Amino acid sequence: MAQIRINNLRKEFGAFTAVKSSTFTVEDGEFFMLLGPSGCGKTTTLRMMAGLELPTSGEIFIDGEEVAQKPASQRDIAFVFQMFALYPHMNVRKNISYPLVSQGVERAEVRARVAEVARILKIESILDRSVGGLSGGDRQRVALGRAIVRRPKAFLMDEPLGALDAEFREHMAEELRALHDRIGATTVYVTHDQLEAMQMGDKIVVMNHGSVEQFGRPQEIYDWPATKFVAGFIGSPAMNFFDFNGAISPGGESIELSGNPVGVPQARQGATGKLTLGVRPEHIRFSDQSAYRGRVVATEYLGTTQIITLDTPNGEAKARTSARQAIREGEIVGLDFNPTTVTIFEGLKGQALLSAGNEGVLHHG
Repeated sequence: MAQIRINNLRKEFGAFTAVKSSTFTVEDGEFFMLLGPSGCGKTTTLRMMAGLELPTSGEIFIDGEEVAQKPASQRDIAFVFQMFALYPHMNVRKNISYPLVSQGVERAEVRARVAEVARILKIESILDRSVGGLSGGDRQRVALGRAIVRRPKAFLMDEPLGALDAEFREHMAEELRALHDRIGATTVYVTHDQLEAMQMGDKIVVMNHGSVEQFGRPQEIYDWPATKFVAGFIGSPAMNFFDFNGAISPGGESIELSGNPVGVPQARQGATGKLTLGVRPEHIRFSDQSAYRGRVVATEYLGTTQIITLDTPNGEAKARTSARQAIREGEIVGLDFNPTTVTIFEGLKGQALLSAGNEGVLHHG
């Protein structure tokens, strides 16, 4: 397996720039997620890493070798597509063995490696079946097997679970992560599903409009979003945003929100004008002592927790609380925010104003 390093990668299609100077590193053995909405540039980035698209500029290093202008056949990677791309006229065994046969690998070695992959993926019983009659999950396993059997330096996967139903998709996500851990692979995985990225990834790159907004470990990105976009894209329900006009000074520890003081982390930099306070639903607490009030407009029961929708002086907000907490629609409640969990964003570019506590955690592209 290998480290993959991307340096100032850019891709233009005529006047349209699909990827804008992306820079990040996939460490050897990592399960690395490229996450973002449709059209953000994540699949184009993956295809450039694979050699299916050549970059307009920038560098791609795989295992220390610069490969940006080399064809896919010279990069020693395996690509797994969303739609499986199996050969319908071949059975499972022949689909998996095809890459080795085309490379002229000896028959005994082919048989041994196919048997090994089938054991890892638990598909020994279907090796001689036609792929046409297989379930979606078994087809996905066969597609993975055809990639694994080559023992490449890295696996690149473009939403490989996207065609599966929700329940089976979650099961296959667990299996795929477990498979990655067993074989020690370097894997780059494209998805638009933030829950899938948080569940599976060691590191995540969040992309938007062709740019890397942030990269880091899932917990870092969730706790300390670098931009308002990342804060709203990661999390379900998304982070609440309270817009206000005001000022925050370097070292300041509170702001005025609709005339009420709200504690915030110490700011490393100051800002004034249009600002936004961001707070996760689970970090909102109800307190009779709080002067900042909201009216309960809806409750959504989720078993152990409930989502409370509130009408506040700064717009709608959602709080996640214990299902045992008695809340009535129409009730006026005080809202308390833990200062160590909130984030302040400047208004125009939406960049987070970093606190001393999270300095060095956020990474921008």
